[in-house]
Amino acid sequence: MQVLINAAMTIDGKIATNLGDSKISTKQDLRRLHRLRSSVDAVIIGISTVIADNPRLTARLVKRHGTTPVRIIVDSIGRIPLDSKILKSASKINTIVAVTKRASDGRVDKIKSAGAIVIVAGTKTVDLTELFSILKKMGFNKILVEGGGELNWSILQLGIVNELMVTIAPRIVGGRTATTLVEGDGYKRVSDGIKMELIKVSRQNNGEVVLYYKMS
Repeated sequence: MQVLINAAMTIDGKIATNLGDSKISTKQDLRRLHRLRSSVDAVIIGISTVIADNPRLTARLVKRHGTTPVRIIVDSIGRIPLDSKILKSASKINTIVAVTKRASDGRVDKIKSAGAIVIVAGTKTVDLTELFSILKKMGFNKILVEGGGELNWSILQLGIVNELMVTIAPRIVGGRTATTLVEGDGYKRVSDGIKMELIKVSRQNNGEVVLYYKMS
């Protein structure tokens, strides 16, 4: 299985402001993202992104041959709003919600009734190792992660990421509580950090730079 992470951040490394505004990418970069989505089997995000942005998570900005990628939501207790754009379209676009044993039967039933598949993986928080193992058995070969800082950290920690793509927007927003590209507990020493190898740089005429890394 191939796992990719894509994100857009400001020069100072923020993927959202301290008020949660994450509209960083320009239309040009969004078209690049939608082309990327159209090339994968599934797109995975966390529940916080669903609640904050209410995305559709489709590849609507590009013409796609075949089906739209499956949307996968990491949602420990099944908090996904029933009126979210993702659940409202779950009967037409394949959608998976990954929960834990903490999710109530009532919430699980409502999510299923909306047309989504529910995968139970883990007890307190979604066990990503188990989830990706299940997804592999289901036939997913290429998965795109569009996570917030916590999900990015958790998946990078697993050591399964093949490529990381980061768009750097020519803006600085600051903010001590603004979300950065990777959150989590972090490493105590820089030398312990995850080592990446820069393989490509793409400069856009709107001032954005897209950096492509692979695990070294």
